Amino acid sequence: MTEKPTRREKDSMGEMTLPASALHGASTHRAVLNFPVSGYRFSRPFIRALGLIKWVAAQANHDLGLLDAERSALIVQAAEEVVEGKLDDHFPLDIFQTGSGTSTNTNANEVIANRCAQLAGKAIGSRELVHPNDHVNMGQSSNDVIPSAIHISAAEQLKSCLVPALEKLHVALEAKAKEFWNVMKIGRTHLMDATPVRLGQEFSGYAQQVAYAKERAQKSIEALRELALGGTAVGTGLNRHANLPEKMLRHLEQRTGIAFHEAKNHFEAQGGKDAVVEVSGHLKTIAVSLFKIANDIRWLGSGPRCGIGEIQLPATQPGSSIMPGKVNPVMCEAMMMVCAQVIGNDTTITWAGANGNFELNVMMPVMAHNLLESIRLLANVVDVFCDKCVRGIVANEERCRELIELSMAMVTSLAPKIGYDRAAEIAKESAKTGRTVREIAREKKVLPEKELERALDPVKMTEPGGKED
Repeated sequence: MTEKPTRREKDSMGEMTLPASALHGASTHRAVLNFPVSGYRFSRPFIRALGLIKWVAAQANHDLGLLDAERSALIVQAAEEVVEGKLDDHFPLDIFQTGSGTSTNTNANEVIANRCAQLAGKAIGSRELVHPNDHVNMGQSSNDVIPSAIHISAAEQLKSCLVPALEKLHVALEAKAKEFWNVMKIGRTHLMDATPVRLGQEFSGYAQQVAYAKERAQKSIEALRELALGGTAVGTGLNRHANLPEKMLRHLEQRTGIAFHEAKNHFEAQGGKDAVVEVSGHLKTIAVSLFKIANDIRWLGSGPRCGIGEIQLPATQPGSSIMPGKVNPVMCEAMMMVCAQVIGNDTTITWAGANGNFELNVMMPVMAHNLLESIRLLANVVDVFCDKCVRGIVANEERCRELIELSMAMVTSLAPKIGYDRAAEIAKESAKTGRTVREIAREKKVLPEKELERALDPVKMTEPGGKED
């Protein structure tokens, strides 16, 4: 087997041998060898955010007269390739690495510097024109770059992926609430029969949960707008121009459409990761809402003949390798598994966020990975759940009517008229004999026929006070 060509490159710790074609340098390669842990790499949105930071830094440092036009143009061009995903193969590092993410910031600096060398017609590893630390990392530190990349990438993904997906699901559930408004069915509390509701009322509740979920996602973007950029190593802003953050953020808003702003306190922004924990908490709450909705819909469609069966879910695939014709609520199950994963991710983020020691949090890579994974999974599953489940749900009106009539809870509307104890006797007799509340109440002549019919009208039971005629 032919050996792949290599090159030798130095960093502050000495020489390293690495693949000749690799755009990362010696320091990154040390981390490749040090952390063969999971195979999980930083996702595309995070690498894009890193590229954006290097892009705006080069622009801003040129604006301030600190970086000459040639170097700035080369860094901007190479950073743009990082933004666009053209250099993703050169970001090989594991998520489980140095807790500050220094290895990944170094990775970006080295890739961009080496790409600049290529663009200038020089050998990879040549640093005389663009140096990874002196030029690409000018006015920055891993300790303000990595937290900023977390905020930028998460805010972009919330804005472009999760918020639109939730809006789409909200519209679909609102449409179902209107479609099912006149379908009367039995309510359930404690999984037991309760008084009647409209199927549309149930779905209006789901729609409102998703409306609040969308609001929480939008609040999350607001929480992420504050960036650590400009704090450099410990929050003091050492080695950067006083006006660098302002210049960088102006360019960043033009690129993202999000009005990011400098941290009110750089020591808070770098020592703590409370905003990330807050956003993860919003995502957890969204997951809890979506789990409830999916689980309810799964139960309402159960059966189809020996379960609740009040709605029919779209058939998406065969449900059994042994039972012909069986169809399962697979879209609901996918949603519920994603929600479980997001809740687990939040636990990791919470513990990682608590591990801020003095001027730096040292568990940022795993926070970035789990936060972006939660956003990605939620956005994807909400989209398919809407298209392949919610939009195709059909009400089984006959089954809904049947269960209302069979329910002992129908006796509730008689209690104000005949008293709680007497109504309870009717309910007990219904349970014992299998006869309906209506049949027993009519036989016992507890009310005149017309008054009984009004009292046992399920439509009136779905309105405040029963709304007498």
